[in-house]
Amino acid sequence: MLQEAEKYFQALDRVAKRDSTQQDIDDLIGMMHDSVKYEHIEYGANFDKKTWAEAFTRQLKNGAYQNGPENEIRILNVIYGKSHAAIEYSHGLLMDDGTWQPDKKMFALFGFTENKISLIREYW
Repeated sequence: MLQEAEKYFQALDRVAKRDSTQQDIDDLIGMMHDSVKYEHIEYGANFDKKTWAEAFTRQLKNGAYQNGPENEIRILNVIYGKSHAAIEYSHGLLMDDGTWQPDKKMFALFGFTENKISLIREYW
């Protein structure tokens, strides 16, 4: 489960870069289970795989992804449950000296089906 979550955040980082492409979005969405749900109560997001891909594409076309190579998401902590993992993570910056400076901590519940991510429910 941790490995799949790490791959997700690496792919999400690629999508958020200023030079990202539709292929980066396709790669991210392609690693998800066909029944994946993305939910974020605070922002009213309740996406299935298709609508989630469309939201990423819309953001890309609107120029929303402008992160540089110094931006990186990292997992800070994991609590495992049956077919689920609670993931504490943070966006952060790679500094010139090679250290990583985290921003605020965030939390998401990941669900897994057939060794693929089938649920991401954000709680921040």
